[in-house]
Amino acid sequence: MLEKTGIPTQEQVEAVFPDTKRLNHGPVAVIECFQPIPCDPCATSCPQQAIRPFADINDMPIIDTDKCNGCGICIAKCPGLAIMVVDFTWSDSHALVKMPYEFTPLPQTGETVHALDRAGKIIADAQVVQTTMPPNKTPIISISIGKDMVKLVRNIQIKKPEAGIICRCSDIDISEIRSLINSGYTSVDEIKRITRLGMGPCQGRNCIPLVMGQLANILGKPLEALTPSTHRPVVKSIKLGDLAAYEGQNAFSDFIAFSDEVNNE
Repeated sequence: MLEKTGIPTQEQVEAVFPDTKRLNHGPVAVIECFQPIPCDPCATSCPQQAIRPFADINDMPIIDTDKCNGCGICIAKCPGLAIMVVDFTWSDSHALVKMPYEFTPLPQTGETVHALDRAGKIIADAQVVQTTMPPNKTPIISISIGKDMVKLVRNIQIKKPEAGIICRCSDIDISEIRSLINSGYTSVDEIKRITRLGMGPCQGRNCIPLVMGQLANILGKPLEALTPSTHRPVVKSIKLGDLAAYEGQNAFSDFIAFSDEVNNE
């Protein structure tokens, strides 16, 4: 199957995976190099000498899992993208998997992505724990995924953003708002400062309730526990022509009364 499709069989994958005892001991590299080719960066880059030196450049890599500490240096060094690091001690139910990723854009920390098998099929959802960019090397992503999926996963796919405009005044869509919330922006005012949401002609009448709904859903909080954005005068839309036509004495109370009258027409 490998020779015809480029996809290894499950038996071939099982053969290169450490046993359960070693997986439960801590992070360890998994090298899916199934054919002899002239390539040895994995062995020459390993600081632990866990990958045995090659007698011949065409040798297949052999890893001493007792020496391997899962540092991941070999991941970015491998030109064939054949190495990943697996850590079963990440949590009781999930493992941490580090793998190379050569697509753009890179996923963001905290983002939920599709986990793919070796044939490119979606098998589960996974959460991105970290994205690293070694200098002049292949980016490495770390994902948290159920332990039962570890031997199946080999890549990820960023989920397509959900279509939908939140703020029509500033053309801000729902995917941008969700990305900001997942990045740690947890109030309407924070999102407003980053995106200028709510600063258009409607002054947030349409978009701010929608953003509060997204905050409530993602943060798992009731709407009444969230603080709406800070409003400062003038909070109502007034045409410049109406302002120019105003002939009052500039008293604040008169101006507010005038703006109410304009907006109620």
